[in-house]
Amino acid sequence: MNKPITLYVSIANQRYYTSPDESPWEFKLQIEPQYIKVFDQLFNQAEYFDGKSIWRAQLPYIPYHLDQENDEVDLRLKKLYALVHEFGDTETKQLIEQMPYYS
Repeated sequence: MNKPITLYVSIANQRYYTSPDESPWEFKLQIEPQYIKVFDQLFNQAEYFDGKSIWRAQLPYIPYHLDQENDEVDLRLKKLYALVHEFGDTETKQLIEQMPYYS
């Protein structure tokens, strides 16, 4: 088991940092290094599906809730918040549990 490191995560910017001064962040986590790649994968997947949804946005007759790419972005967002919940402190866990994504 690896020693946990401090990771500063920005869900809004889809980035994480090892220093709090690198850029704005929303969550401070204590996470084992092997789990960082999960953030990488989820950020990359969300970016991919978000890019695909740009074309749908040009078609106003397709509602958001019927768009598969948007569903995929939302799923990645839920998974990201689940990771933040898993590795966050008590205050972070309480905040995530109040979000509509948490169930």
